Amino acid sequence: MTRVARWKRTGVSLVLSAVAVLGAGSWTAGVTQAAVTGPAPGAAAWRADRVLGMPLPDPATAAPSRVAGFFAGLDTRERDVLARRHPLTVGNLDGAPVELRYRANERALRAEYAAQAERSTDASLLARERELAAERADRVRRLLADGRRILAFDPRGRGQVAEVFGDLARARHVAVVVPGSDADLMFYDGEDADAADPYVGWSGRARSLYERMTADAPGTPVAVVVWVGYTTPVGLGVDAATDRLAEAGAPRLDRFLAGLAAVGTPVPAVLCHSYGSVVCGLAAPRTDRHTVSDLVLFGSPGVRADSAADLGTDATVWAARAPSDWVRTVAGLHLLDLGHDTDPVGPGFGARRFCAANVRDHGGYFAPGSDALRAFSAIALGRPVAPC
Repeated sequence: MTRVARWKRTGVSLVLSAVAVLGAGSWTAGVTQAAVTGPAPGAAAWRADRVLGMPLPDPATAAPSRVAGFFAGLDTRERDVLARRHPLTVGNLDGAPVELRYRANERALRAEYAAQAERSTDASLLARERELAAERADRVRRLLADGRRILAFDPRGRGQVAEVFGDLARARHVAVVVPGSDADLMFYDGEDADAADPYVGWSGRARSLYERMTADAPGTPVAVVVWVGYTTPVGLGVDAATDRLAEAGAPRLDRFLAGLAAVGTPVPAVLCHSYGSVVCGLAAPRTDRHTVSDLVLFGSPGVRADSAADLGTDATVWAARAPSDWVRTVAGLHLLDLGHDTDPVGPGFGARRFCAANVRDHGGYFAPGSDALRAFSAIALGRPVAPC
């Protein structure tokens, strides 16, 4: 590359980085986030508890396989005692039995709802604080609806959640969805529960994939897990252009996937959207064929790797991007610490390409009838992917 070409590319990178920072209209649209790390609240009380007459596995250090072995040695009463005494710990403990986590998270959600409902009527708080508490209580209330299976819930920060669609214990094929920027408790079900488009929120998108997989494989048990288990960037800003939050999120994703493997879940296809693909890219070297079958990158700005081989994973790597997806303007760019390296849909990256030709914009990949959704289902079901 000539010196002129290098300077032109640097200039483009600077402009596009500025667009990424200012694209939503102001710096406040991309406010810097403090990453949530470590186990959920209550870990210290859990470690100190001797109700069963034995030490409990440390939620910060015990491998999910060790956690699974510990619970396998308990009877139903002992498991229930722990879930009642430590709902946040059990509900977020990778390797704990799935049904026990559902019950623990229901208790944790009810406690969070009560706390936020009380704050919403506390006259000692500012009006905006009461309003925010009421909004958060409403989001928690939605998660408590009958039939929802909440596999993880952490109230810290903007709130984190993982939900299962289908029967994870019986499923023969599983997909795990890793969202990108702005995914959190407040926006998980969409900004407006009564919106005309039910696939705006991540719960709706995961449900769309579950319905497609069920239709494509009638009579075959399948499950989709949507994992909002890390602190995502807010808006378009420096957090979205760097890997700081992804570095904090990648070990959490690794642990979550190891937890699924520890309880006997079929090896999933992991679908990574936008900034979520950066998290997946950094997590990939620690995965193997026992935790991930396929790594699916879509709407990706890059994954902090120059090629699929550089990801260091045994998983099959796929990539796609819609023609109308704005991420195309920043994909493959890297200047200093801004940008995420090679474009995954570029010919030199080495990922298997699939179609997203009829996908609208950055958030339309899960819309019913999209060719991307069809490909997601085929990949998760271990079937051939139709050519474009």
